[in-house]
Parts: sequence; C-alpha cells; structure tokens
Amino acid sequence: MKRIGIISDTHGCWDEKYEYYFGECDEIWHAGDIGSIEVADKFEAMKPTFRAVYGNCDDYDLRSRYKEVLRFKCEDVDVLMTHIGGYPGKYDRRIQNTLLASPPNLFVDGHSHILKVMNDNSLRLLHINPGAAGHMGWHGERTMIRLIIEGKSFTDCEIIKLGANDSRL
Repeated sequence: MKRIGIISDTHGCWDEKYEYYFGECDEIWHAGDIGSIEVADKFEAMKPTFRAVYGNCDDYDLRSRYKEVLRFKCEDVDVLMTHIGGYPGKYDRRIQNTLLASPPNLFVDGHSHILKVMNDNSLRLLHINPGAAGHMGWHGERTMIRLIIEGKSFTDCEIIKLGANDSRL
C-alpha cells in the first residue's frame, strides 16, 4: 500500500500546507510547472519518493533535473505523467499516440489548472489532473489530491482545497 500526494502548477509557490497534507505520503508526484529549484528541493527534502516532470513554464535547471514524460510503476499500477496531457476525449497530440499505443492504468497531468478525476472507459485508465496548487493563474481554488494505491486498486481519493487563489483578488 502506498499513500500518494499529487500536485501540479505550484509556479514557485511554497505553502506549508503541502507538508501538512503530504507529510504522511509515501510518494509525492508533481505534474509540472514547479516554478523553482527551491520548491523542488523542499519537496525532495520531505523524504518520501518525489517524482516530477517539468512544465512549459519551468526553466533550464528544472528541465535538466526532470523529464517531460515519466512512466513508472507504483505497486501494480502503470503510471504515465506529463505536464500537458489533456483529458479523456481531448488528449493533447504530444501524448495521444503514447496513450493509444500503450495505455497506462493511471494518467496524471497538469497545465490546465482545472481539477479533473475521471475514468477513460475506452482506454481503461484513470485520469487525474490535481488542478493548481500555486497562486499564479486564473483558477479560483488551489487544489491537490491524495489517494491510496494498493496492488492495482485506487482508494480514498481525496481532493484537498488549499484556499482561494490570492492572485485573483
């Protein structure tokens, strides 16, 4: 059993709530637009396994540390993560062929700042976009996700609301 924290679009923002909600997680996954090496270092210092991809707003330092697309196993779940991915029925052309040729069990992305947890019945996968946890962007609510992966099962999927996006005020 693995407790997973999923976050995206921090855009250089560090919030102590990340540690509060993800402190007991076994793994933290960041779906891009981390925003700074300092934020990445803070996630890595938390000591669970930290997996991340870079986003379109991430600089050279983050792009040299992380990949654009990451595929890995967590328990018995095949996970594919990228920043710009779209969603079921509207996948981005950069990842669509990979998804169609070899669908994962779980597809994680960010970029849109729109929280989505939805099944893709045609590809038999779960799609998760945790929304945006930072303050940069047009989103009204800052969000992230926690869930448990045990074997091939997903349980206890929880949307965590961090509060209003102050940059919109």
